[in-house]
Amino acid sequence: MITDMIENDKVKKILYGGDYNPEQWPEETWEEDMRLLKLAHIDVVTLNVFSWASLQPEEDVYHFEKLDSIMEMVHRHGLKVCLATSTAVHPAWMARKYPDILRTEFNGMKRKFGGRHNSCPNSRTYRKYAPALAARLAERYRDYDNIVAWHISNEFGGVCYCENCERRFREWLKEKYRTIEEVNRVWDTAFWGHTFYDFDEIVTPNLLSEHFAPDRTTFQGISLDYRRFNSESILDCYRLEYDALHAVTPDIPITTNLMGTFPDLDYQMWAKYMDFISWDNYPANDTPIEETAMRHDLMRGLKQGKPFALMEQTPSVTNWLPYNALKRPGVMRLWSYQAVAHGADTVMFFQMRRSTGACEKYHGAVIDHVGHEHTRVFREIAELGAELEKIGSLTLGARIDAKAAILFDWDNWWAAGYSAGPSINLRYCDEILNYYKAFHNLNIPVDIIGVEDDLSGYALVAAPLLYMVKSGHDEKLRSFVQNGGHFLTTFFSGYVDEHDLVTVGGYPGRLRDILGIWVEEEDALPEDAANRFTYGGITYPAVLICDLLHTEGAESLCSYEKDFYKGMPVLTRNRFGKGLAYYMAARSNADFYRRLIGDICREAGIEPIIGQLTETPGLIEVTKRRNRNGTFLFFLNHDTEEHEIPLNCAGTDILTDTDYRAGDLMKLNAKGTAIILVRE
Repeated sequence: MITDMIENDKVKKILYGGDYNPEQWPEETWEEDMRLLKLAHIDVVTLNVFSWASLQPEEDVYHFEKLDSIMEMVHRHGLKVCLATSTAVHPAWMARKYPDILRTEFNGMKRKFGGRHNSCPNSRTYRKYAPALAARLAERYRDYDNIVAWHISNEFGGVCYCENCERRFREWLKEKYRTIEEVNRVWDTAFWGHTFYDFDEIVTPNLLSEHFAPDRTTFQGISLDYRRFNSESILDCYRLEYDALHAVTPDIPITTNLMGTFPDLDYQMWAKYMDFISWDNYPANDTPIEETAMRHDLMRGLKQGKPFALMEQTPSVTNWLPYNALKRPGVMRLWSYQAVAHGADTVMFFQMRRSTGACEKYHGAVIDHVGHEHTRVFREIAELGAELEKIGSLTLGARIDAKAAILFDWDNWWAAGYSAGPSINLRYCDEILNYYKAFHNLNIPVDIIGVEDDLSGYALVAAPLLYMVKSGHDEKLRSFVQNGGHFLTTFFSGYVDEHDLVTVGGYPGRLRDILGIWVEEEDALPEDAANRFTYGGITYPAVLICDLLHTEGAESLCSYEKDFYKGMPVLTRNRFGKGLAYYMAARSNADFYRRLIGDICREAGIEPIIGQLTETPGLIEVTKRRNRNGTFLFFLNHDTEEHEIPLNCAGTDILTDTDYRAGDLMKLNAKGTAIILVRE
C-alpha cells in the first residue's frame, strides 16, 4: 500500500503544476492549454476541485462525461493528476431540498446557498452525498495510472452553530465525559450559577449564549470544547471520504490542502488521518520571511519531518488582500525554493488559467487572460520548470535533521486566545514566531512539534507561552530535562490543565519543579510602557507581560531595572537532573531572542548550518536537507542586493553546475537561490 505522494514509483522528480479547471472553458481551449503547460514544464494538474454541481445535477443523476474527456486528455499528454473529490461546495439543489446542509453563523443567522465551505459538517445530507460522490469517482477512475493522489474537498474550515451541531455536540460531550457531573466539573459551572442538570440543557457557545465577541467568552471550558468538537466534526467528514476512496483505491495516497497557522482545525490531530501533508502558501509581499518559513516547518512537523506537498501558491498576485501587489521578478522562484528548502517535494500553483468571472478572476495564473506565453510570469514559470526538471529526483525525500524543536499545540492556542486576560495584545502565534525568528536568523534548523511527539532526539525544546500543560505532558518534559535536555519556556506558562482549569498551588503549575521558580503576579504593560533588563552587558526592553517571580532553586541571570519589582528575576536557569530549564518572564525584542537562543544552543552543543550571518539577519536563509543522494545546502537571498556567502564546505551548485571549494565566497544574486550538493 502506497501512503505517500512523493515516495512512490510514479514520481521521479519534484512535481510541478497545480489547479486546472478546464470545465470553466470551452473545449477548443483545452489543447492550447496542453501546449502552454508543456512549454512551462508542468507535469501535474489538480483536477475537479469545484465540480460537484456539474457532476451531480440532480439527486440521483450523475454526469461524468466532461470529466472523462478531461482525464483522457491529460493522460494522453503525459500529465500526472491530483484528483479532487469536488465536495468543497454542495450543489444548489441540495440546499433547496435539504436545508439541514446549510450552516448557521456565530451570530445565529441561518445561511442560504452561496459562498464556499457552506456545508454543515454534522448534516446527514452532507455526510451521505459527499462520500457517495467520492466512491463513484474512485470506481470510475481507479485504473488511471497517472493519478498520484486524491485531494479531498478543499481548504476545510469554518464553524457551524446549527441545531444539527448542537445535538451532536451533546452526544460528543456524553462520549467524552460520560456524566453531566463531570461536564460541570471541567467547565467549572459553579461559577455564575451555570450548573447543568441534563445534557439537553447545553447549547452551542456563540453570540446567542456565552460569547460577547468571537474570541471573548464567559466560559472558556465550553468554548474550548466546542473548538475541539468542530475540528473533529469536520475531520469526520474528511474521514468518510477517505474511507470511501481507500476502499476502492488503496494504492493511491490521500490528502487535503491545509493552510498553515489556521485556527479552526487541529492539524496535529488531522495529520494522523492524512497519507501526506499538503498545504497552501499565500504570504503577502510584506509577510516576514521567517513567518512563511515557520509555517513550512509547522507543516513538515505534522508528519514528524516527512516531506510535504506545496499544493497551492500564486504565480503572481492574490485577489483578497487590501493591496494585491505583484510578486516582483524572481520572487515566485525564490519562494518556491523556500518551500523546497523547508521540506516540500512539490511546487504547485493556483491556478493554470485565469477564470473570467467571479471573485478569483484577478487571481494570478500560469496562463493569463491574454491567453499566450509571452508574459513575464509565464517566462518565470517556464524557467523554474526547466530547473526542476534538471534537479530531477536528486532532492526527493530529503529530510531536515534538527536538534532543536519548538512546541506548538492547537489546544494551547485556543485556550490562550480565550483567556480572560492578561493582555489583549497577547497572541500565541506571535510568541511562537518571536522565538522561531531567532533560530531562523542564526541558521539553526528547528522542528515544530506537538505535545505527543517524541523529544528524545532533541538537545533543546522551546515552548513559548505554554499556557496549557496537559496531563502527562509535564512528565515528558520532566524526563527530557532530567536526561540532559535543555528546556525553555516563558511567561503565562503552566497555568491550566487540558480543561482550562487553573493548576492551583502557584504558577507555573506542573512545571514549577522543573523551572525552580514561583510566579507570584504578572504585570500587563500597555503598548507604550516598558521595563528593562541587562543581559550579557546589553540592555533590552521588557514589554507586554512582566512576571514577578521568586526563585526556588533556579539562578537569576538578569533582573528588572525599574518599577516596584526592580531586582526581581527576568530570566532564570535551573539545573534539573542532567539538564537545564530556562524561564523568560517578559517579552523582549529580536536582538535579545537571538542572543538568548544563540547562548542556549552553544550550551546545548547545537551549531548553525553555516556561520551566523549577523550582518543581514533574516535576509539570507540557509537550510539543510539530506537523503540517500547526499546533503543539500539551500541558500536563499531575500534581499534586494547581491551578497557573498563564505562556504564552510566543498560542493556543487546543482542549479548552475558551479563547483566550490571550502572557504570560497559564493555570490548570491538579489532574490537568488543556490542549492549546494556537499562533497563529503
